[in-house]
Amino acid sequence: MGDDGKPLTATLPRVLSWIWVGVAALLLLDLALNGSDTASLVAAGVLLLTVGGVYVLWLRPRVVPGQDGVRVVNPLRETFVPWSEFTWADVTDVLRVHAGGTVVRSWALRETKRAKVRENLRRAGGYSDTDPVAESDPRELRPVELHAKRLREIAERRKARPSGGTERAEGVVTAVSPDAVAALALPVALLAAVALLF
Repeated sequence: MGDDGKPLTATLPRVLSWIWVGVAALLLLDLALNGSDTASLVAAGVLLLTVGGVYVLWLRPRVVPGQDGVRVVNPLRETFVPWSEFTWADVTDVLRVHAGGTVVRSWALRETKRAKVRENLRRAGGYSDTDPVAESDPRELRPVELHAKRLREIAERRKARPSGGTERAEGVVTAVSPDAVAALALPVALLAAVALLF
């Protein structure tokens, strides 16, 4: 489940998202072939906006362990945590990557069972002494816990290896993702242009 470079994601939202993208593509094709009025342009703009929203919220978010560190891709932002700064990965309501005092929350990897979320939040708040993730059989771990465990293992391997000068010098870096902004801004601009011109 997620070796170096292989993105860690939630499968069901991605499958449903690709289904919606396929449906939207068919609807856009129909509008291109049969539509010729302002309502068709508005419908196309709304469809493109929903596809942009699906991309930003469900297709884009992931956690990518790499050679130099782990990249947490959230809807509008990306955070890179070098392995040298990585201190821990755990699960509360979402997968969290710790880098010293910085905690990066992953949008893509979420806990789904309410009772487990409560248990994880109690443990994170210091109300429980046991850490079942550390003591559990990997076959019994839930998918998000397994991803956190996998990140900890990769970090341990990477920290044990000599860097060979390839390690990035900077610490945790967060940036806004231009592709996510464009995926939402372009359909909004199309709708605004239609509203102004017609």
